[in-house]
Amino acid sequence: MISCRNISKKYKKVQALSYISFEVKPGEIFGLIGPDGAGKTTLFRILTTLILADEGVASVDGLDVVKNYKLIRERVGYMPGRFSLYQDLSVEENLNFFATVFNTTVEENYALVRDIYQQIEPFKTRKAGKLSGGMKQKLALSCALIHKPTVLFLDEPTTGVDPVSRKEFWGMLKNLQQQGITILVSTPYMDEASLCDRIALIQKGKLLTIDSPGKIADGFKKTLLSVSAENMSLLLTDLRTIPEVENCYAFGDSHHITLKNRTSRYEQEHSDSKGKKDNEIEFIINDLKVTLEAKNHLNIVIKEIKPGIEDCFMELSKNNL
Repeated sequence: MISCRNISKKYKKVQALSYISFEVKPGEIFGLIGPDGAGKTTLFRILTTLILADEGVASVDGLDVVKNYKLIRERVGYMPGRFSLYQDLSVEENLNFFATVFNTTVEENYALVRDIYQQIEPFKTRKAGKLSGGMKQKLALSCALIHKPTVLFLDEPTTGVDPVSRKEFWGMLKNLQQQGITILVSTPYMDEASLCDRIALIQKGKLLTIDSPGKIADGFKKTLLSVSAENMSLLLTDLRTIPEVENCYAFGDSHHITLKNRTSRYEQEHSDSKGKKDNEIEFIINDLKVTLEAKNHLNIVIKEIKPGIEDCFMELSKNNL
């Protein structure tokens, strides 16, 4: 449905994309996950025929993005990251305008947008610029769908939106998927990765990996520990000075760490033991706790945790420097 082969794009001295290759299957929700400046928007603009790539070829719905750009524009819906509707037009006027642009009517394709539009219909006479973030989001999605596209491009659609609206929005995407629409969505929010069928992690214009969220997490082979204490700022500094600590990142109310040669001391001190992994982890945690207590840390909590997509992203980013 969507295909990219060795797509590259450069803005003066900045390499925005470097030989990007991936495919999105029909009916799939595919996530492009990465921080601001990773190259997500540039890739979206290439795939929606707004700019040309310097190298590589891409197709959408079986059509080449250069040779068949007019046909592609008729078949795709595009919701850019920045609210781009007419702020001085009402909700109803915006929807009618976009329907007219695509030579259709709201009535003709209303079934596709009904569930979304009904939530903002009570405000149909309100100027778009006066809507809340969540309402603007729903209006933009309605306008992107009004011509019944086969492929939907959503560039960071939940940025700046409250958690409740974010959850509602992903529920809408699942419903659209059930209607056969292929969806490519970008987001800087790692927690949204689990809502996609497959994801591509992107950083500094390069793809780090492509797979289902579960398989990417399963590929994290190192022991991951969560560490917290009373003084989290000092804890972060001290953890990074411990020779056995390989990586340490702040994650909300705890720090996540991986260790270098995590079995070496355990094996030396338990050479005659067959030692199960649980015993090994317990040894590592106790050893680390003693080290932190020697640095005067209080209320130390250390536990082994399962890696999330953000942990995988940090590890893969480090390996691709």
